Amino acid sequence: MSQRFRIPRPRTAAGKVAGVVGAAVGVAAAGLAAGVVSERVLIRRLKDDPADPYAHEVFGEQRYDESYRFEMPDGTDIHVEVVEPTRPVAGHPTVVLVHGFCLDMGTFHFQRKMLAARGDHRIVAYDQPGHGRSGRLETGEYDLVALGRTLRRVIDETAPEGPLVLVGHSMGGMTIMALAELYPEMFGDRVVGTVLMATSGGLLAETKLVAPALIGRVGAPVLYMMSNATRYGGTVIDKARKSTTNVAWLLTRRYGFGTPKPSPALVSYVETMNSRTSADTVTRYLRTLATHSRFPALAALAGTPVLVIVGDKDMLTPVTHSEEIVRRLPHAEFVKIHDSGHVVMLEHADEVNAALENFLEGL
Repeated sequence: MSQRFRIPRPRTAAGKVAGVVGAAVGVAAAGLAAGVVSERVLIRRLKDDPADPYAHEVFGEQRYDESYRFEMPDGTDIHVEVVEPTRPVAGHPTVVLVHGFCLDMGTFHFQRKMLAARGDHRIVAYDQPGHGRSGRLETGEYDLVALGRTLRRVIDETAPEGPLVLVGHSMGGMTIMALAELYPEMFGDRVVGTVLMATSGGLLAETKLVAPALIGRVGAPVLYMMSNATRYGGTVIDKARKSTTNVAWLLTRRYGFGTPKPSPALVSYVETMNSRTSADTVTRYLRTLATHSRFPALAALAGTPVLVIVGDKDMLTPVTHSEEIVRRLPHAEFVKIHDSGHVVMLEHADEVNAALENFLEGL
């Protein structure tokens, strides 16, 4: 029997304001702080932008029609939200949004807002294990294979029939690749389109997606030590992250965005999502991200439409990684967005939304 159950609409929780991607942030931020004597003044100056187009945007929860939690075999409970179409069109696929590392379903704030306004597609959004309002793994490490199975369970619980379009950002794209590796028969049958944003098919240890992923180069023992150190002292590390809030904001601005002067409101929103991901969760994702290699799984997508989107200034999953995906899927539509970093769907929402709308209309 399914353990899915409906939950009441949650209240907005005041998230901890701390940290940025990776358990190494405490150390990295402290080092940066030593060289930025007046970071508080700098932050104030950067945030005080009267031209910020998103200064009054209300980030966080969006409307949904149903909310569920269900438990995976490993004990993690998954938070899912479903938005029903207000103007349903027969044959239109359900759009499933799969967010990336150290973020949550709010990553797709503007895409979900656009799709809900159109009203002709059903929307499914969920928080990945250890992120947002989903539960954390009790023991062991997180694994992309398990994330692929979680995505399959989300589909089975919320959209067991009908066509699907999967939209994945960063680790969300890797999750879709893990699904393709596990269930290639779904692509072309159920999955009629895939959107991969700022993601990679492999070689993640050579990127800056997670600073501690560099530890992967020195082998498993160090990863094991890092994981256990954080498991037993994660609260201490999280408290240290709180003390470097200003520097975390600067790091988010530097590594998440490509525009010379990104919206301070967007930077704060991304940094808040980062901060909600505990140091314990971060380190327990290290091995699976650093060893991710699923280029062969892309073959499952060869018979269905694919849209690849990347910012030309993405420092975390550089353009070359998207280019490699397109090289292996030459039929894919490739959209490279100027002056954009890793959170391309937030930083240049209008361009991403236009590309997504055109893709959906072409199916």
